[in-house]
Amino acid sequence: MAKDPHKICQSQTFETIYREYAKDLRRFIFFKTQDIDKAEDILQETFIKLWDNCSKVNYDKVKSYLYTVASNTFLNSVKHDNVVRKHQQSLVKEATNESPEFIMLEKEFMDKLERTINGLPEKQKEVFLLNRIEKKKYKDIAQELDISIKAVEKRMHAALVVLRSEIGNI
Repeated sequence: MAKDPHKICQSQTFETIYREYAKDLRRFIFFKTQDIDKAEDILQETFIKLWDNCSKVNYDKVKSYLYTVASNTFLNSVKHDNVVRKHQQSLVKEATNESPEFIMLEKEFMDKLERTINGLPEKQKEVFLLNRIEKKKYKDIAQELDISIKAVEKRMHAALVVLRSEIGNI
């Protein structure tokens, strides 16, 4: 007996799904991350994604959807952490040739950049990171997010406007 997928969009049904799966999903994510704060963040992102896509998710497949999104979010965070780690290692290697003032300014800039990126609305941040960090083309991003290329362009433009106003022309 398949339930109407649009029912997930009703807050009562959504809350029931949350109560039914959140505890086990949190354990599953914690097992992967070994970090309770990161597990909680991924859990929240997973349920936000379910809410954002509530009309597209089949009620009978909601458990599978939640675990897939949680796994993908975890893998993306690992990729992001690796990129950050590699960048920090490259900064350390380059630092030997730079003055302490330059290193301090660069660190302040990177901190400000990271804060600004993290402050972007979620949809803009997602497109920005997919394009600038993962080097994906707009067409591939559009397919992955199931949106038009024009929507990707709009989100990227909006993200860049914010970054330029906060940080300058980067």
